[in-house]
Amino acid sequence: MSQLVPGTPSLLRAINDRAALQVLLDRGPLTRPELGALTGLSKPTASQLLSRLQEAGLVVLDGIREGLPGRTAELYRINAAAAHVAALDVTPARIAVAVADLTGTVVAEHRLATPGRAAGDPKGVVAKVRAALAGAGPGLPRPNRVVIGIQGALDPGTGRLGYAAHIPGWHMPDLLGRLRDGVGVPVDVENDVNLVALAEQAHGTARGHRDFVLLWADAGIGSALVLGGRLHRGATGGAGEVGYMPAVGAPTAREVGEGADHGYQALAGGPAVLRVLREHGLRGATPAVAVRHAVRAADGGGRLAPAAREALGEVAGRLAMGLAAVTAVVDPELVVLSGGMLLAGGGTLRALIERELHALCLPNPPVRLSTVAGNPVLAGGLDLALDAVRDEVFSSTKILTTTTGLVTGAQG
Repeated sequence: MSQLVPGTPSLLRAINDRAALQVLLDRGPLTRPELGALTGLSKPTASQLLSRLQEAGLVVLDGIREGLPGRTAELYRINAAAAHVAALDVTPARIAVAVADLTGTVVAEHRLATPGRAAGDPKGVVAKVRAALAGAGPGLPRPNRVVIGIQGALDPGTGRLGYAAHIPGWHMPDLLGRLRDGVGVPVDVENDVNLVALAEQAHGTARGHRDFVLLWADAGIGSALVLGGRLHRGATGGAGEVGYMPAVGAPTAREVGEGADHGYQALAGGPAVLRVLREHGLRGATPAVAVRHAVRAADGGGRLAPAAREALGEVAGRLAMGLAAVTAVVDPELVVLSGGMLLAGGGTLRALIERELHALCLPNPPVRLSTVAGNPVLAGGLDLALDAVRDEVFSSTKILTTTTGLVTGAQG
């Protein structure tokens, strides 16, 4: 039988500190009376709390508010520089980086080209990550945490990256440990489409939905599942790797081998979509460009309109075929479309996919386009890193400055 532990003064202070910091993050800058009213604390307690948080370096003055009855009121806000986080989006050709402060404001961005498909080595991978971080913020303190989004899945049982044969050098034992030792701070590695789903849940179309499927399609195809409000990664981290899923009308791995295109990727991935469009006289250097041209032709009513409509209908049918299998099993509230190829199709392709999906399975969830601006992999990575760092920082009232940046310490 569990027992309730009486609240000690230090525990109650810690709870109040965390609540106040969260209110300042969500609603600040605030005056002492405003903070007290929002947290339910008395004026003396709120004053003591703010003094304690100022001394810890977590809260700073933000000017004064004039023109109100009574004396001039001082404003307080979160010290944005108290911690930083970084997110990386890794592809075979480049590493994109974004750095954000404790409030979530992006303070630096960088892009490091990583051309070539030659086999890499662990030291080379760590060196590239370090170089990408250094390029993003040479004048910033070392981030408190780094989240790396990659086109693969980390198996929690083995510590190895799977589903990522196309990204050389990353298939090392104890990947997280080597990255952590090389970078010098905690590092998380997450599937890139999973990070897109987290960004969509926090900022986009899926906000307020506890069960949704996100389908990403560009050159490659993948998905992410959020069930009960939580990201579902699966036993080996491979939940959502639908590109490998057998699909009607596509060759199987048994027929062509695991190394060849098969399954849903062969049916509806970027190369397959390019072939369908070219068969109908529609061109484009990339799947996204080709789909955009097809939508323009279909909506324009010109000579190519009938062929473009037929081609887009076939593309939508292929995409809906795999999506129907996922929808029939998961029964989500919502399906979100993201990725360059799907976003290029806009409302025209979205409506076609929704119609085909509803014709193929009993669950009829609405199909919506992503509304997250910018790079959603970086957005989701920053959110994941900030959740962890805020939890650490907001649970502490002592913060130490070092030559490498700001590091949280235990409450004294």
